[in-house]
Amino acid sequence: MATPISQIPLRIKGQTTCIHHKGRKLYFYCEKCQELVCPKCLSSIHQGHFVCELSEISPQKEPDIKNFIDRTEKNDLVQIGKYITTTDTLLKDNTSTFDKLSQQLKLQTDKLKQELDMLTAQTLSCYHKMEEDNTKLINKYKQDLEMYEKQLKQQVQECKAALQRGSHIQIYDAFCEIHSPTYGLPVKPVLVTANFTPNENPQDRLKKALGKVTTSGQGQTLTDQDRSVSTYKLLPQTEVVEEREFPCYIRSICPTTDGQAWTKYLDKLTHLDRKGKVIQKVKNNVCIYDISLSPTTHTLWVCDYEYSIMELVSGRLTHRFSTNEEPKCICVTASNHVIVGMTKHISKFTTDGKMVCTTMAKGTGKPLVCSPHRITECPVTHNVAVTDFSIESDGGDGNKHVVVMDTDFKELFVYRGDIPSIYNPTPQTEGEPFYPRDVVYDSVGNLIIGDYDNYRVLLISGVGEFLRVIHTDTDYTVAVGIDREDVLWTVFGTWCDKTVKLLQYSSV
Repeated sequence: MATPISQIPLRIKGQTTCIHHKGRKLYFYCEKCQELVCPKCLSSIHQGHFVCELSEISPQKEPDIKNFIDRTEKNDLVQIGKYITTTDTLLKDNTSTFDKLSQQLKLQTDKLKQELDMLTAQTLSCYHKMEEDNTKLINKYKQDLEMYEKQLKQQVQECKAALQRGSHIQIYDAFCEIHSPTYGLPVKPVLVTANFTPNENPQDRLKKALGKVTTSGQGQTLTDQDRSVSTYKLLPQTEVVEEREFPCYIRSICPTTDGQAWTKYLDKLTHLDRKGKVIQKVKNNVCIYDISLSPTTHTLWVCDYEYSIMELVSGRLTHRFSTNEEPKCICVTASNHVIVGMTKHISKFTTDGKMVCTTMAKGTGKPLVCSPHRITECPVTHNVAVTDFSIESDGGDGNKHVVVMDTDFKELFVYRGDIPSIYNPTPQTEGEPFYPRDVVYDSVGNLIIGDYDNYRVLLISGVGEFLRVIHTDTDYTVAVGIDREDVLWTVFGTWCDKTVKLLQYSSV
């Protein structure tokens, strides 16, 4: 029986001993098998083969080696050097091209802002003139009414005097005056009116006003309008791409850029692929509160019960800085800052722990965020959304909600779970109070909220407008995460569970 190819031993480069006969030196070359052999091979494996001494074939090989050296040095290495130089130029040109495109886009945006400001100023000026004209008409009308009132009062007094002590002539004259009045009731002026109806869907017109972007690559060419249609369009119905039991309990989930995900439960981190196969496990000394994947370095950050903020580097959690209070949640931003949620405030830090800004209220003012539970940053606007459990002992009112703020932590809007009445409660929930257990932004700046008690996932626009219910399940919504293809990773079950569903709610 022939030995399988995968089991045939191979000589390691530089090895001087036989691979078949341990310790035997290699002195010969078998021309049939084209390999080096020892004296013992001549009477066994290579018996009957034509062999020659190794020293005889070396001179035959040297010209080929010299030709290789000469050809490589004169041609291949020179060409590779040119390619390397070309890539340096390509890198510079690539940076320059997109710098110019970005500058053009910003200039056009600034121009549109100026034109909008000018249009607004012109309209406001028109409003002001109309207001002044109406003010003059109203004031004139008021003066005429006051004059008429004065004349009527005087006429009443004259009539009273005529009745009390006037002559027959005076009574007659008074009678004639009241039936033939000199002045009539002033006519109410017709005022100038104006209406303003905001454009509820300005997106298409704004895209046209901004200009046309054409991109090419990977065998296709798309304009910005094409991209908006082809890369992000809500599907008529959400598709469950994958559904399976994962081998670990999950309370938080962070999809990575390569179709995998990090999960957290108690003191354990687990790296899994979309089929649930475990790639890596990392254990911390204490329980972990929350996890976040850096959008720039793609490393995982965690905050734990010992007030420690750590980064996962080469499979080990490395301490970066500590907080003075319990870090309930964490979010690493595109600008490489670390936002940490703590009781009654969230704060932004540098990666070495220097505070940049905070929402902490001064004095006895009500906190903007009372009981933060999850934080996410918008990849488009860099706004920040926080799920706030609003616990009364933290200064809240007990009504859970999502707070959205800008990069300086100024409030933009609050979403309290309002949805159209067409979305009826499920038999399981019967319309429970809004419970935003988790929140994440998708690639175009829409908010995805996991509504725990109502077993559903909501889609909200970046300005707070309700868009749709992405999915309604038969169990609690534990955690949500989004990957670079806008596939939604959701965990359903109890407070922590293993059931993971991958949901596709938009076209990509």
